Amino acid sequence: MTTVQRVAQIFGIVFILVAIVGFITPGGMSMDATAPGMMLGMFPVNLLHNVVHLLFGLWGLAAARSWSGAKSYGTMAGAIYLVLAILGFVAPDGFGLVPLGGNDRWLHVVLAVALLYFGLTAKGDAVATSAA
Repeated sequence: MTTVQRVAQIFGIVFILVAIVGFITPGGMSMDATAPGMMLGMFPVNLLHNVVHLLFGLWGLAAARSWSGAKSYGTMAGAIYLVLAILGFVAPDGFGLVPLGGNDRWLHVVLAVALLYFGLTAKGDAVATSAA
């Protein structure tokens, strides 16, 4: 398994765990983006937010099965999280759908940088195989 595949796998597992914790967080099953639940007392979540985390997790696990899938996951998910970080400053309530403000802004920046780094710097199959 290449580095980018392992990263996709780890992000997939972590996103699924975050979704589970979000679902059991008080207020985490609400659809209210203006008064969301607070995961770990720091991160606003609601039902849609948790479903998105679950989907990103499943996508990461599926993408980890191949180098190209993992590279695409890192690049695309990183770009999406960068957009979400920017939206967190522009529309912290996610236009009434999903809470994107508060500490989520900074978490989304970190996720975007990490995912984009691994997605954009992933070496091809032949290079990764011969280097191992």
